Amino acid sequence: MEKTKATPKPKSSKTPKYYKEQFEKIAEEKRRRIIDAALIEFSAMGYNAANINIIAKNAGISIGSMYQYFGSKEHLFLTMIDEAYKVIEDSITQIDSLEGNIYDKFEIILAYIQKYSREFRLLNQLYLEATTQGVSKISKKLSLKMESISAKYYRDLITKAIKAGLVDEKIDPEIAAFCIDNILVILQFSYSSDYYIERMKIYTGSDSHKKDAQVREKIMYFLRKALAPS
Repeated sequence: MEKTKATPKPKSSKTPKYYKEQFEKIAEEKRRRIIDAALIEFSAMGYNAANINIIAKNAGISIGSMYQYFGSKEHLFLTMIDEAYKVIEDSITQIDSLEGNIYDKFEIILAYIQKYSREFRLLNQLYLEATTQGVSKISKKLSLKMESISAKYYRDLITKAIKAGLVDEKIDPEIAAFCIDNILVILQFSYSSDYYIERMKIYTGSDSHKKDAQVREKIMYFLRKALAPS
């Protein structure tokens, strides 16, 4: 069973939380069972078809207990999204602490994506589900939560690189960040979703998943040509 790095912990009053206070009080192992059962169900069935009764059963708790911890299926799903968000946040924090210029950082990001998309495949599938029209009623909450941290990081990275003369000054940091993130998101899905894995094979060859370094090298060549001063 796939494990995420941490279960939800108490947050500051300024940070929204989607689980009830009672969820913070139960044992770590029990929280882990609930999180893992929900992750499997949402990833396999999608938001609309996911059954909170099945999640409770697979977690070894009653449905009554489940509603003591979460007010609704939506709140449980948003708690799962928080799990994915924490992986992104932790990764960006680690990358930002490393030495190197914009191109060094993007190459590290590509390596992180290849590694963590495989390691946290169910979280990536959950993220993919969060982008579908089926969860459009909560899409604003999801996009604000999931995309804000990476959008700011990429914009800041590009802006600093322009000032350092490493990126063409005519490039708009916001548009460039959006385009680069699209590449990274698709790459993320291409290591965690069966559909996107097969799609990548069609575009890049059937053995591309065995050639991580080569894939990174070619994407970096493309990004350098796209961003570098003319």
